[in-house]
Amino acid sequence: MGKNDFSNEVVENYQQKCCCSLVLDVSGSMYGQPLDELNKGLQDFHKEIQEDATTSSRLEVAVITFGSDIDTLVEPSLVENFTMPTLTTKGSTRLVDGVREGIQKVEDRKKWYKDTGQPYYRPWVILITDGEPDSGQDVGGLAGEIKDGMDNKKFHFFAIGVKGANMSVLKQISGDKMPPAMLSGLKFSAFFKWLSQSMGAVTSSTDGQKIDMPDPTSWMDGFEID
Repeated sequence: MGKNDFSNEVVENYQQKCCCSLVLDVSGSMYGQPLDELNKGLQDFHKEIQEDATTSSRLEVAVITFGSDIDTLVEPSLVENFTMPTLTTKGSTRLVDGVREGIQKVEDRKKWYKDTGQPYYRPWVILITDGEPDSGQDVGGLAGEIKDGMDNKKFHFFAIGVKGANMSVLKQISGDKMPPAMLSGLKFSAFFKWLSQSMGAVTSSTDGQKIDMPDPTSWMDGFEID
């Protein structure tokens, strides 16, 4: 994936920033109710962040979709500076390419923070998918990149599987530091409410502080992997 050049962007405030890349599956299998619920959850997430003064001044959100193509629908932005897009489905599942774009986005954003003198929290890359990668996608290579990123505290990675997702593949990609979670039914709004609360906890913390994340039971389903 290509580098992202943010050098011409003007800094809006010097609050400590947290960048969160949402990497979202819009392959054909998400058509219908799954995508409708995902779109509703995204709108709820945007609204929740807007209503929190601290989080809205510190959290930058990027929205990246993958199907047959990889599209950045929202570059890293404070919530007041973008309208949450309405997603549409398109084709296959280039999951690995989508996640790599999400990782590249937060790495390049961190460089911009450094270059402009903005303190920042460790960024997040959140994957949501209901399937498995297309054949030929470099799952093993991506798993190594995520392990390196997590081990070296470059970013947090969290994978969410929707009904139909290959959880064994998501477990391989995610590694042991932060295992994937299964969404209960289509509780996207509950997940994004949890995510907004989690990002609020992160952006209200101080460096080195242990953060107690909200209880995920409102949206998470249990699963077993052989």
